[in-house]
Amino acid sequence: MIGAQGLVPAPGRQSPAQGTAMRVIKRYPNRKLYDTEEKKYITLDGIADLIRQGEEVQVVDHTTDEDLTAVTLSQIIFEQEKRSSGFLPQSVLAGLVQSGGDTVNALRRTLTAPLGMLHHVDEEIEKRLQTLVNRGELAKEDATRLRDKLLALGAEVAESASPGQQIGRLFSARGVPSRGEVEQLTSQIEELSSRIDSLIEESDKSHPTYSPEPPP
Repeated sequence: MIGAQGLVPAPGRQSPAQGTAMRVIKRYPNRKLYDTEEKKYITLDGIADLIRQGEEVQVVDHTTDEDLTAVTLSQIIFEQEKRSSGFLPQSVLAGLVQSGGDTVNALRRTLTAPLGMLHHVDEEIEKRLQTLVNRGELAKEDATRLRDKLLALGAEVAESASPGQQIGRLFSARGVPSRGEVEQLTSQIEELSSRIDSLIEESDKSHPTYSPEPPP
């Protein structure tokens, strides 16, 4: 089937990126949306939740099978902008317009951005600790303990925020986070990064040198 973005998987086909079945949503003439997997109607907010959970979603016209994914994702973002004026910076909106033929992927990235930010924090922790191990500046077992401590610390930082600032609000039923919530998350990431540096310094003091045993 050929849709607005070129070749797209037909309903029920496997997603190349995920290796899982594409979640097909059918749009009826009355604008109602029907989830063919759950066998029930779904709202725009429901589709946004699926995307943030990593689902591959395709929206097609019930009658013609025309691909309406880009149109639907655009509508989701439009509705969020109306409910929370200014929830997306103008630079992000401009980027969506400039994305041209990659509109669907750009819209998906916009809806899943908060998840990506949290994932990058964990990746950065792993990367920095592995670098210290590779340099022989930190024992592997110490790196493992430090990693666990840092990941737990990240959760504590999130929980220490007030209810209106918790990271969980970023994934609320209203969809994409507000600008203020993104700023709050950025601040928490910076705080976590600062504590990472402090913990590494403490580890260096308690383990000033580490010399791997030479092979026999």
